[in-house]
Amino acid sequence: MSPFHLLALAAPQVVLVTAALLLLVWGAFQPYTGRLFVFAAAAVLVAAAVAAVAAPPGRAFLGALIVDKAATFAEVIIYLASVVAIVLGEPWFARRGVKRFEYPVLVIVAALGMGMMCRAGDLISLFVAIELQSLPLYILAAFSRDDGKSAEAGLKYFVLGALSSGILLYGASLIYGFAGSTHFDAISVSISHGIGNGVLLGLVFLICGIAFKVSAAPFHMWTPDVYEGAPTPVVGFFVGAPKLAAMVLLARVLTESFGAQVFQWRQILVAMAILSVAVGAFAGLRQTNLKRLWAYSSIANVGYALVGLAAGGPAGVQSMMIYMALYVVDVTGFFACLMALSRGGKPMETMADFAGLVRERPGLAVAMTAFALSGLGMPPFSGLWGKYYVFKAAMGAGLAPVAVIALIGSVVAAYYYLRLIKVMWLDPTPGPTDAPPIEATAVTYAAAMFAFPAVLIALVFIDPLAHSAALGLMQR
Repeated sequence: MSPFHLLALAAPQVVLVTAALLLLVWGAFQPYTGRLFVFAAAAVLVAAAVAAVAAPPGRAFLGALIVDKAATFAEVIIYLASVVAIVLGEPWFARRGVKRFEYPVLVIVAALGMGMMCRAGDLISLFVAIELQSLPLYILAAFSRDDGKSAEAGLKYFVLGALSSGILLYGASLIYGFAGSTHFDAISVSISHGIGNGVLLGLVFLICGIAFKVSAAPFHMWTPDVYEGAPTPVVGFFVGAPKLAAMVLLARVLTESFGAQVFQWRQILVAMAILSVAVGAFAGLRQTNLKRLWAYSSIANVGYALVGLAAGGPAGVQSMMIYMALYVVDVTGFFACLMALSRGGKPMETMADFAGLVRERPGLAVAMTAFALSGLGMPPFSGLWGKYYVFKAAMGAGLAPVAVIALIGSVVAAYYYLRLIKVMWLDPTPGPTDAPPIEATAVTYAAAMFAFPAVLIALVFIDPLAHSAALGLMQR
């Protein structure tokens, strides 16, 4: 393979690595200017997204890096979500006196790891990509280091993340030891005549390790505390892009290495999906802090995505990709609204803080209502279509009881979405909201308003792209 072709395949990673190093030097030796630095970081991520679209399909580094439509589909969404996290996060931190150049750099490094997760072609690149994503996320969780809750969130995330990495690495070592290779396609050939107990045990550990990263039950215990303590822009980043990357990685591992043993791993995914939906639905009923509430909502939403993936085949992978892509749009818009609001100089985070919001910020109240209804799965918002594709794939794979259980969980979870809407529209206002600086408000408000119509029309663009990506992944 020529160096130019190799460079074209790895172009997004080259762009991000180079930019992260240059921005790190820039920030260390020049006074932090804020706007110019953020603009440069956002431009780098947009360039990486363009490079991902332009990259030719193929394999690089002896098959450790795979470029296909599934990777491109996920990468573009991840890089654009990272742009939003940087553009909205910087003014949020600046208003609270936490203005550091490391934030955009850490987001870029995390995006680099997530892009590599989507492209991983063997167990070694899988592990390296996951750690490259996880390490900056640990730091971001504790980014407000003078805040006790933020420091606690970073510590909890690091300790449990290290545990999950050990579980994942142990599973990968078992698979390598019994299958004789780390490459996904070679593993598939090795177990084509039957999967041994050693490989099966390794697969269980591997799935459990990835389940930690997507906060699927019963590996979700870190999520509510970390989300509550981490800064709001960081939570908005956590809840979307990293989960999409991990779900695409899980789909690639299962379909490329263990596609012929779907009945072996389906029962694991079904168990995690049911537990995730149940935990997310019922535990969320008692939450009053919106970041904790959205932590349990994300657990439930991962459960729905796992239902689609458990269905197997192109339809199952497509439903998972559609669901996760629409979910990223939904949560990004919701947290954009959350970052735009404050009362008495403090972020609005509890349910009571949003009482009577429609009379003070009607635009943001309407947008948050749309995002809540989309999370609920109310027509005509995109959340309905995400669940439709997931349940349709489950029914087609003979998983009707699982689809029914997930549907019941969705009905239970409707309570906390409707409760938030009721508080915003019907409860009396406790006091006036204070306006943050005009430029920060304008940027964040514009992002929230842009995401509002996106939950209505996103499916039009995402459906055909996810279908093509799923077919490309299954045909490997």
